[in-house]
Amino acid sequence: MADVPDHLLQRSRERRKALGLPVEGEEGAEAPAGETPAPAEGEATTGAVGPAAGGGEATGGGEDVETPGGGKIPAHLLERSKKRRATVGGEGAATPAAAGAATAVAAPLAPTATGPGGHTQRLLTVVKSGSIQQTRAEAQDKVHTWPHLLVTEFAAVLIVLAALTIFSAVVKAPLLGLADLNKTPNPSKAPWYFLGLQELLTMFHPMVAGVTIPGVGLGLLATAPFVDKNPSHKPKDRKFAVAIFTVFVMLWSILVIIGSFFRGEGFNFVFPWNNGIFFDL
Repeated sequence: MADVPDHLLQRSRERRKALGLPVEGEEGAEAPAGETPAPAEGEATTGAVGPAAGGGEATGGGEDVETPGGGKIPAHLLERSKKRRATVGGEGAATPAAAGAATAVAAPLAPTATGPGGHTQRLLTVVKSGSIQQTRAEAQDKVHTWPHLLVTEFAAVLIVLAALTIFSAVVKAPLLGLADLNKTPNPSKAPWYFLGLQELLTMFHPMVAGVTIPGVGLGLLATAPFVDKNPSHKPKDRKFAVAIFTVFVMLWSILVIIGSFFRGEGFNFVFPWNNGIFFDL
């Protein structure tokens, strides 16, 4: 059963007290026989029955009446209350016995949910607007892999392949002649991207230069994402990762530069401005 508003319950209790009817939770005193209970304060302006200033009925007939709390009382409820008060007032003016009988009969009356004409009255429950409105998924900044991504990547692969093919056909690679055991080039240098490793071989044992040092460097680079888990893309927030990568790049760049421009015949250390450059692209 729906809950009845508090202001209606309070008004019902006040009216039952005025009529001398028992109130739930309180000991009600019956009104003296032959006396018509006086209307409660404020009822003359809400459609209550009683003599008005001009001898007519109270205002508010046929219209909803606004209560001091901001709510409204339907007109049909006011009409029903008026009829009930007229009935109770007529019975109370007859005899004390009749008044007592009317009180005894009216006491067990319970609130009913049926209004005039047998219409059932219901109270609407306050429901949040979000629960009855149709919800739609919010737009997301995402696209499908196919065809949006793969088509673009496939087009990029075709462009790079075409450019590489044209460049290889037009530009000749600086290849040396066939290897000759009787004529070994001096100095014999590896390609530039391996000159850093060749430079390490001139300083350390092959096990240290070829396995230990490169392994430690690659291991530090591999563990950097697990140590520095900051998702920020700003260099000031990724100091550990930036420091590790900078040390690795600078160290390897220095070794490549020394092997390319500062190594002469016999792979000895020379100054390029004195002995020239012993390096071919």
